[in-house]
Amino acid sequence: MKVGIVIAIERELEAFLKSSYEIKTLNDGNFVCFQTTINNNEVFAIKSGWGLIDAAMATQYLITKYGVETILNFGVTGALDPSLKVSDLFYVSKCLNFDFDTSVIDDVAKHQYGDLEDEFIYLDQDLINLIKSIYPEIKEAVDASGDMFVEKIEDKEARFKTGCNICDMEIAAIARVSMLNNVKCLSIKCISDEYSGSGQDFEKNVRISAQKAFQLIDKLLNHLA
Repeated sequence: MKVGIVIAIERELEAFLKSSYEIKTLNDGNFVCFQTTINNNEVFAIKSGWGLIDAAMATQYLITKYGVETILNFGVTGALDPSLKVSDLFYVSKCLNFDFDTSVIDDVAKHQYGDLEDEFIYLDQDLINLIKSIYPEIKEAVDASGDMFVEKIEDKEARFKTGCNICDMEIAAIARVSMLNNVKCLSIKCISDEYSGSGQDFEKNVRISAQKAFQLIDKLLNHLA
């Protein structure tokens, strides 16, 4: 199987690059891409950069150029729920684009795309079932994506009110592009900054939390065929 992995930033990418696999760097212009084989899966990893636009571009690039059949994402996330702690590990069951809103002119809810039944973009249930079988203690997350690093409590509360318990800057774009291409998508997130945390907490924990998320992606790839 051809599998794509979308990774936002260098500090998260390090977890993949420091793995024991033989990794080839691909010369792909503006994108930084890597290739390896895991359990007979041909894996193409890409560093997208921060935010929804770059994540969407990177996801489409993997699908168009390399013909990947599955898109995986791993990385760190901020907590919107005060009970969540650093290093808590999640699969994302669904997500929304917090910045998207055409409800003033269309018959849709806030954050809802017109071709969807509600405001959420759902990730692949078969992959979710597989990751739960591999790591039964993993928690479910609903993710609010947007083009802002969320640090202020009032911003966290606004996102929490949508029914989301974590936030990031990429997965809504990754999941949306995967859906439009009929490609399966799964995201594994690990808390780097808690509800009361800050950008400093992110910087402190990003590498450790990203490594924990990648370890689960690695296990998943060793179960995919």
